[in-house]
Amino acid sequence: MIEEMRLRDLGVIAEAVLPMGPGFTAITGETGAGKTMVVTGLGLLLGARADSGAVRAGAAQASVAGVWVVPSRGAVADTVADAGGELEPLDDARGELYVSRTINAEGRSRASVGGRAAPAGVLAELAESLVVVHGQSDQLRLRSAAAQREALDRFGGQEVADAREAYTEAWELWRTRAAELDDLTGHREQRRTEADELRAALALIESTDPQPGEDAALAERADRLANAEELRQAAALARAALSSEDDEPDVTALAATASRALERANDPELSAMVEGIAELGYRAVDIAGRLSAYLADLDESGPQELAAVEERRAALAALVRAHGTLDEALEVWRTGSDRLAQLDDDDDRVARLTLERDDARAALDAAAAALTASRTAAAARLGAAVTDELHELAMPDARLEVVVGEAAESAHGRDEIAILLAPHPGAQPRPVSRSASGGELSRVMLAIEVVIAGTDPVPTFVFDEVDAGIGGAAAIEVGRRLAQLSRTSQVIAVTHLAQVAAFASNHLSVVKTSDGSVTASSVQALEGTAREAEMARLLSGMTDSDAALEHARELLALAG
Repeated sequence: MIEEMRLRDLGVIAEAVLPMGPGFTAITGETGAGKTMVVTGLGLLLGARADSGAVRAGAAQASVAGVWVVPSRGAVADTVADAGGELEPLDDARGELYVSRTINAEGRSRASVGGRAAPAGVLAELAESLVVVHGQSDQLRLRSAAAQREALDRFGGQEVADAREAYTEAWELWRTRAAELDDLTGHREQRRTEADELRAALALIESTDPQPGEDAALAERADRLANAEELRQAAALARAALSSEDDEPDVTALAATASRALERANDPELSAMVEGIAELGYRAVDIAGRLSAYLADLDESGPQELAAVEERRAALAALVRAHGTLDEALEVWRTGSDRLAQLDDDDDRVARLTLERDDARAALDAAAAALTASRTAAAARLGAAVTDELHELAMPDARLEVVVGEAAESAHGRDEIAILLAPHPGAQPRPVSRSASGGELSRVMLAIEVVIAGTDPVPTFVFDEVDAGIGGAAAIEVGRRLAQLSRTSQVIAVTHLAQVAAFASNHLSVVKTSDGSVTASSVQALEGTAREAEMARLLSGMTDSDAALEHARELLALAG
C-alpha cells in the first residue's frame, strides 16, 4: 500500500503531504483546488508520461515522492533490486519503498526507485504489481473488448490462468511449426540451388585438401625459391664469416684467440669473461651449421619445385576467391557436410514438420476449447455476482451478463467477451457502451472491481470521480462498496459527494488559498468538526449551515 505521498509545485499545489495508510482514503475539495493533481502525481510515480504543463506556474520543476509498504520478497522487490534500488526493512516480511519523480519546465523528467536513478519504464513495471487506477478514461476503456476479456480472466482466477497459459504455449508451438513449414516449402528451389552449390564447393575443397596456414607458408617458400641465388650468396658469405674452411680469419677462430689471450693474462676480472667468449664461439658454430643446412636446401631446390609451389598456390587461390580466405574455406569444409545433409533431407523434413504442425494444431484446438469452457463458466459466475452488486448499488432491476462468443483466433484465444447490461426490467441486455449512462457505467465498473477483488486482490485501488453522474441512495451504496473493498485492499478515491466520503476511514481535503496572484493548494487531514464542516460544504456548499451540518452528522453516523 502507499503510505505517504508528497507533492511540490504540481499544478496548483505548491506543497502538500498526503498521509494515506490502510483502509479507505477519500480526497475532497473545492472545484479547481487540485484534487485531480493527486491522481496526476500518483500517475507520475507509476510511470505515466511527463507533461511540462503539470509544473506549477513560475516554478522550475515539479516533484512527487511516495512511500510504499511492500513485501520484502516477490515481484516488486525483484524489480527494485534489478534497478539497483533497495527497500528499507520494516520487519521480516515487509519493507518501505521510496519512489520519486521530477519534471522540469521543459518536460524532461527524472525518476528514482529505492534510492537509485531509474527510467520511467521501471516505475510502470512496478505499477502493474502495486496499483489499479480508475478514472473517466478507464470507464471508457471498460467498453473495449480487450478490457472486458481482461476483467473476466482476472475473475476466473487460477483455473482460467492455467487454461490461458496452456493455450498460449500451444499457440506459440503451432505458430513456430507452421512458420518453419512455410519457410521450408516456400524456399524449396533456393534450398536446392544452395545444396548443389555446396556439394560442388565441398568436392573442390576435398580434392584440394588445404591445410591451415598453408597459403602463407607457400608464399614464403615461393619468395625464397624466386630469389635463391641472392639468398645463396648472402648465406654463404655469412657462414664464411662465422666458420671458414679456408685460412681466412672467422668468428670462431677469433673467439678462440680472444679466449686464450684472457686466460694467459692471469687476471680474475678478465678470466671471468672467458666463459662468455666461449659461449660466443659455440653460438657462432651453431649458426654456421644452420646456414650450411639452409644452403643445402637451396641447392636441392630448383625450378621444378618453384613450379610445383606456384601450381599449389593457384589451387589454393581458387578456394580463396570462392570463400574469401583459406580459413573460411576450411570452415565450410568443417560445417558443410551437416548443412548439406540438412538440405538433402528436405522431403523428410517437410513430412515431419507437417505431422508436427498438425499435432500442434490439434493441441491448440483442445487448449482453445478448454479456455473457452473455463471462461464460459467464469462468465456465468461473474455475471451473477456483479448483478447482485448492482442491486446493492441502487440498480435493483439491473442485470449484467458476460457472454463468451466466437472471435478470430489470436494469442488470447478464440473468444470474444462482451459485458451486457439490462438496466431495467424487460430490457434486452446490450453492450455496456450503449446501454449504460455515465453514472451507471461508474457503478458497473465498481461492482466488477468489488467482485474481482474476491479472487484477484490488488494492493491499492485509486478511483478518480467514480461517483460521477450519481447521487443520493446510489452514492451511499458506492461509498459502502468502496469501504467493503478497503477490507482487502487499500482504496483511494477522489470524490465530490459527501455520501461517498462519509464511508472513508481517512478523509483528506485539498484546500485552496489565494493571495491575489498565485493560487496554491495544500492537503489537510480532517477529523471531528473539521470533517463535519467539509461534509456540510459537499452537501450544500456551506460549511456553517445547521441543516447541512446535521445532515453531515447523520451521514457519518450511517457510515460508522
